[in-house]
Amino acid sequence: MAIEAVIWDFGGVFTTSPFEAFRRYEAERGLPGDFIRTVNATDPDTNAWARFERSEIDAAQFDTLFLDEATRLGHAVRGADVLPLLYGDLRPRVLAAMRACKARFKVGCITNNVSAGHGAGMASSEDKAAAVSAIMSDFEVVIESSKAGVRKPDPRIYLMMCEALNVAPEHCVYLDDLGVNCKPAAALGMTAIKVSSEDQLLADLAKVTGLAF
Repeated sequence: MAIEAVIWDFGGVFTTSPFEAFRRYEAERGLPGDFIRTVNATDPDTNAWARFERSEIDAAQFDTLFLDEATRLGHAVRGADVLPLLYGDLRPRVLAAMRACKARFKVGCITNNVSAGHGAGMASSEDKAAAVSAIMSDFEVVIESSKAGVRKPDPRIYLMMCEALNVAPEHCVYLDDLGVNCKPAAALGMTAIKVSSEDQLLADLAKVTGLAF
């Protein structure tokens, strides 16, 4: 099927994975490995994380509710301590690949984020916000969960992007670092690429688009 659009996640795709920062935090504080991810995966549609990404609660409420959830799972971790861990370092090679795709295809970004930072993408600092804004301006369409009120893996957010780009799902490539977010994209007919590393992302994207990165 001919590719007409390439749709990108942001964190863990254009930036290093927040999971790396989670693991450092856990190691520094003697927490079990992947504890933060366990909290986020418990009641994933209704927990504090999900509600924050849909802007149903604010940062102060997230701080308290996340702490409650983490404590119930055995370790007191504040939500306010987790938020700064979300924003990794930018990957210039991936940015270059997106811009190469833009020369041939439509490009869009679907990002789950929270209303607790600066600018598009809700970056953790003004400097990062400027860099993120420059990237976001390259996309034809950006859908942020904190603004749309719907988050991945809800299929509606992928269909919102397809409608905005005026393209059928089966003509789209979708990239995300979370398998749970790739599954609904694939179910809709998109070619889904689960991102596990920068090199793997570029190799798989080159294979499906026919471009060289």
